[in-house]
Amino acid sequence: IGVLAKWALGLELRFWGKDSLFRVPLLGRWVRYLGGVAVDRSSPHGLVADTVAQMRAAAARGEHFWLAVAPEGTRSLATGWRTGAYQVAVQAGVPVGLCYLDFQRRVVSLSRFVRLTGHVQADFAAFADYLGSRVGKRPALASPIQPKPPRHGLDRRS
Repeated sequence: IGVLAKWALGLELRFWGKDSLFRVPLLGRWVRYLGGVAVDRSSPHGLVADTVAQMRAAAARGEHFWLAVAPEGTRSLATGWRTGAYQVAVQAGVPVGLCYLDFQRRVVSLSRFVRLTGHVQADFAAFADYLGSRVGKRPALASPIQPKPPRHGLDRRS
């Protein structure tokens, strides 16, 4: 549904995918064609730094780099949303487009863009205010719109 929505919107959206998908000759070309950006989990800089560097390089070439990321999946209930894409937007200084797929109303929308403050709790409260009433494909597995608690005792700015 996401790829169909991307085509309907007419945007050259990119998305994160495991780098192993890109190593398979035909599959890799197709995923790149769809807008896939390989994620190398063994990178010493990490996903966030690599993506920020790719965004800055695209901007230096005068290109747009739209990254579509689902902050929480529907495979299992989680305590909150992952914050990698949030960190990319803060570090790259780019706005976040709040897109949703509301399965109850059968609506796909990308109509609100916000500049992040860098204050995680305040920004996530704004996300929740706008996205909280949307109904996903598996509502029982929808994680609360709040940052996932940090792992390994990492601090997050609040």
